[in-house]
Amino acid sequence: MSNPKTGVRLNLRKMKKLILLFALALGLQQSLYAQKTLKVWIVRHAEKDISNPADKDPDLSPAGAERAEALKKELKGQKIDSIFSTDYKRTKLTGFPLADITGISIQTYEPSKVAAFVKSLKEHAGGKKVLIIGHSNTVLELIEAFGAKRPVPAISDDEYDYLFSLTVKGDKVDVKTDKYGAKRKAESL
Repeated sequence: MSNPKTGVRLNLRKMKKLILLFALALGLQQSLYAQKTLKVWIVRHAEKDISNPADKDPDLSPAGAERAEALKKELKGQKIDSIFSTDYKRTKLTGFPLADITGISIQTYEPSKVAAFVKSLKEHAGGKKVLIIGHSNTVLELIEAFGAKRPVPAISDDEYDYLFSLTVKGDKVDVKTDKYGAKRKAESL
């Protein structure tokens, strides 16, 4: 004959275990949802002034200044938290119009240390919106460092209008490719 009190104890033990398992599962689910999405826009600097071939750090050309304004218009509603550029005038000037209207200081990153830069962003910028300005030979490398495949095979020296949008959540990266500003070729500047 079974003792009714023992049966109740067994049911309470089972119930406690079920509640504990449910709480653990709920906590795990919460931590997965707590993983914050990082939103990143990556562009090449706008058209540079090529009037002095000896100048290794030129300003933007008039067309480049127009493109920088177009970038500002394209992203001003996105509530960008940070803007990063390499330590060249053309990259900083590309981001300046957006930085100016948002009050954000442009921070520099070292293009030869892209992996460490991206790792730091992934670890510390969750939930943020970031603009990164690079060069024709570093933009696709940045995208790959985030864990995505190159959305285009290459960026030629006369292409300035790509706007790559990355959504990063953990190890999952979604990349969208857009264009912004006027379509121009370097020769026509």
